[in-house]
Amino acid sequence: MHAVFFALFCTLLLIQPASATTNSDPFGATSSPGSIAGMVEDDEFLPVEQAYQLTAEFDAPGQLRLYWDVADAYYLYRHGFQVELSANGEILSSELIIPKGLEKEDEYFGRVEVYYNYADLSLTGIPAEGNLALTVTSQGCADAGLCYPPYSEYFQLDGQQLSVTKIEPPNTQAAQTPSIVVPAASGSLLYMLLLAMVGGAILNLMPCVFPVLSLKVLAFANDKNHSQATHGLIYSAGVVISFVAVAALLVSLQAAGEAIGWGFHLQSPWFVAALAYLFFVMGLSLSGFIELGSSLMNVGDGLAQKSGYSGSFFTGILATVVASPCTAPFMGTALGYAVTQPTHIALLVFAALGVGMALPVLILSCSPRLLNKIPKPGAWMESLKQLLAFPLYATAVWLSWVVGKQAGVNGMALIMLGCVLIALALWLWSDKLWQRIVSAACAALAISILSSPLMSPTNSVASNKGEWQAYSPQTLADLRAAGKPVFLNITADWCITCLANEEVTLSTDTIKQAMKDAGVVYVKGDWTNRDPRITALLTEYGRTGIPLYVAYPADPQQPGTVLPQILSNDIVIEALEAIALSSDQLTNR
Repeated sequence: MHAVFFALFCTLLLIQPASATTNSDPFGATSSPGSIAGMVEDDEFLPVEQAYQLTAEFDAPGQLRLYWDVADAYYLYRHGFQVELSANGEILSSELIIPKGLEKEDEYFGRVEVYYNYADLSLTGIPAEGNLALTVTSQGCADAGLCYPPYSEYFQLDGQQLSVTKIEPPNTQAAQTPSIVVPAASGSLLYMLLLAMVGGAILNLMPCVFPVLSLKVLAFANDKNHSQATHGLIYSAGVVISFVAVAALLVSLQAAGEAIGWGFHLQSPWFVAALAYLFFVMGLSLSGFIELGSSLMNVGDGLAQKSGYSGSFFTGILATVVASPCTAPFMGTALGYAVTQPTHIALLVFAALGVGMALPVLILSCSPRLLNKIPKPGAWMESLKQLLAFPLYATAVWLSWVVGKQAGVNGMALIMLGCVLIALALWLWSDKLWQRIVSAACAALAISILSSPLMSPTNSVASNKGEWQAYSPQTLADLRAAGKPVFLNITADWCITCLANEEVTLSTDTIKQAMKDAGVVYVKGDWTNRDPRITALLTEYGRTGIPLYVAYPADPQQPGTVLPQILSNDIVIEALEAIALSSDQLTNR
């Protein structure tokens, strides 16, 4: 049965790019948020620059006052304020002081702080030098129930002369003015629930989830002392509850003003390191290196020996955790929709995602006909367990590499040391008291590594070898103002889907040459560590997770086109040809 699952997994990986449509996600939207503006009468609402009029001026050396005059019946979000101060392309450190706002139960973000009539902020730490660039981002809504995506304005500062000049490059206003986002109708809710369920089901095929899940299916399929259907139901409950818990945390943090999205926990090196530990220990268990009463196997089997079904429930939780670095097709649209809805709708969409992930196992557990096709336990199971340990070891290595990207080579070395300490702790554990004490000390030391200062995120910049430009709102605005076609890739080192697309498609000589021939500028945004600018961009496109691929035509008056989350050469080449054609048409005007 495992051979069948593995063959199915490989087959789907091979056919997925070919089956993806060229212009859109088969279930999702393909254009920028401007495509939904036509659903409302724009004349009923003020343009964003009239609804929120920003004045920037120095009120002391090194301190800038940012004052928004907010129109009646409109308001600004506290969590929507973001600034970027730079000099000669280098980001400078500064502090944005935001006063307490009015608490409000918002239909989009839940419990938030907002500002009616005006918002008065201070930006401190501005150096006394000239030629400073400042990007100010805000987001607001109207009491009538419509919300603007994040909106950026640009200024040139002179810290010596204490002067502020607003920059409005020609032809960029239409490109950056966000349209109004409207809540989806009830019919769309069913549509998004379907997307979430399909995306959740595809998560089962991810290499992190497959070894753990397949072995657990074998375990309860051959459990003759308990009901397999009940096993499936309890496993499903573990998955759904885990997804709802993640959703509740995500919504709560966003309501508190945090600029985060799906996968936010993977932006913390300590969490990624903890996952590396988990995969390493599971690999040791599958290899037969440790037993410990089988309590470590599948996280919960020790409890399962007592209550019968606890192992299935905890396996559901584990499956959710190990699936977190992945964004399956169709998930992006559903999750982006979820975080713009009231809390109960967001939780419902995440629950549907969990149902989708649990559904294949639930169907299998409730079908005696399918269960009978699973081979009986034997020596082959032990060999299979040992074989499936190697994908888990590989995943631990990959997660260590991610920590290296986030916290530097010292952080990666600490994870390696932590794995050695964990292996030593497990090897030492026995009935002897002194060995248990030493084992516990080794385990405690491995855990303490997670809080080391060397595990803090760094701002290291990856080498691009001149093949791409780093994303910033100013960079994108400048390229569009100059009439350059742009291919935007928002990625992260912990995103498996992103890495697969880059390795199989975007990094190939074929695509590089196609970009060169089309005169397209390749821009890449790295969300490995937290970056509010990228979070704001994702929100603008109705997304809460990555990858995000947008092809911008040369004409800044035209919106970008969002590509599917699973790429193929044909999809990318057709998108490049389309924006190259628009560039030729613009030149011939």
